[in-house]
Amino acid sequence: MPAIEAHHLTRRFGSITAVDDLTLTVEEGEIFGFLGPNGAGKTTTIRLLTGVLTPDTGTIRIAGIDLRTDPLPAKRCMGIIPENSAVYSDLTAIQNLTLAGRLYGLPAADRNARARSLLADLGLADRADEKVRTFSKGMKQRVSIGCAIIHEPAVLFLDEPTSGLDVQSRRLVTGMIRRMHDQGSTVFLTTHNIDEANTLCTRIGIINRGILAATDRPEVLKQTFDTTQSIEISFAREIDPSVFSHPNVLRIDQRGDKLRIVTDDPDRAVKYLAAWADREGVRIASLNTLGPSLEEAFLAITGES
Repeated sequence: MPAIEAHHLTRRFGSITAVDDLTLTVEEGEIFGFLGPNGAGKTTTIRLLTGVLTPDTGTIRIAGIDLRTDPLPAKRCMGIIPENSAVYSDLTAIQNLTLAGRLYGLPAADRNARARSLLADLGLADRADEKVRTFSKGMKQRVSIGCAIIHEPAVLFLDEPTSGLDVQSRRLVTGMIRRMHDQGSTVFLTTHNIDEANTLCTRIGIINRGILAATDRPEVLKQTFDTTQSIEISFAREIDPSVFSHPNVLRIDQRGDKLRIVTDDPDRAVKYLAAWADREGVRIASLNTLGPSLEEAFLAITGES
């Protein structure tokens, strides 16, 4: 039985169609990444799937339960983590989690023990009895995750779960996502972080202008839609990317101290770069050839390449 089924969903806001006849199935046990440009309909879709918004047309089933006709049982199957942490600042971390457990109907005997166990997993055991108002954004997001999963939901929805987080919080959040997946939960997440989607997700959907433009495994999307390859190169001194001009160099992106060069012929591009470095007396510090990327596939699908 699919964990999420959406058929012919449409949602309009005045003259704007935010979601346009979207049909989507997410199987049990998947980590499904939902990508799209800003304003493409990602957040509207997740709000429809979680019952925050009602579709103008279409049906939604969560774990086989119709969200429109049986909203309460359907929502008890869900855990929801919004982009901005939904926690009570005047409560402690443990109070936030036990309150969430109570709202989800957990027995009193289980709530406190499960809350403390989750806070330990989230790296907050030593802050459990402190009020959340003193927490950083990353710590608040971890409390929000604990609230969303205390009842061990069958389906976990996350909207930009790592946006704006520090490295430690990001690792803890992605680790918890993997753990929930390993324990049998289905995960549906929206993200702008394409590298994160590539490493986390078993399948990806890309929405563009309210329409589901593509759905498949990351490797299939890369092989189908990205006909280019990339070269990642760094030099012993800083180089202005604009000095490179060659028919096989399609685009250059600065990535820290490295240049990511998109090319349709990596062999020719590498020879050109080596000849340029030799002519200019610049030492190449590192050079790697990369295969098709999810980022390039995303740009091709959304028409932004």
